[in-house]
Amino acid sequence: MDYSFVIHTPLMWIDKAETWELADKMGKLEYVRDNTLTCYNGIMGAGCGECPACKLRNHGLEKYLARRKPLHYDCD
Repeated sequence: MDYSFVIHTPLMWIDKAETWELADKMGKLEYVRDNTLTCYNGIMGAGCGECPACKLRNHGLEKYLARRKPLHYDCD
């Protein structure tokens, strides 16, 4: 029984800032920020902030937020 299959890994080819941008475009930035686990110490959301995974995640989020265009509302 030989089966052909393909594994798609789209996030593998983009950096953390681009990953946050994708989540934001899908309207899920807050969900991903608060409900995913990256931390080596098992802390959900922002994590411990000290392990390499947390530092990489937080740096990517900061990089994305720094370049994100602010929303402008017409209050008139």
